[in-house]
Amino acid sequence: MQVGQKVRVRSFKDGSGKAISNKIGEVGVIKEEKIMDGSKWGYIVKFSDSSKSWFFADELESVA
Repeated sequence: MQVGQKVRVRSFKDGSGKAISNKIGEVGVIKEEKIMDGSKWGYIVKFSDSSKSWFFADELESVA
């Protein structure tokens, strides 16, 4: 996965609350890569409503 790529949220592990759970199935664009939890790659995803959140790579799927 890379910055600028369109992705769909397929799940999330962190108990981030209802706002994030509503994003499952939504498509967004990766805006930034980050190291999360000290060793895993995470991605900041921006959605059409201008909201942003981070996800681990296994919580996202590529959209063509």
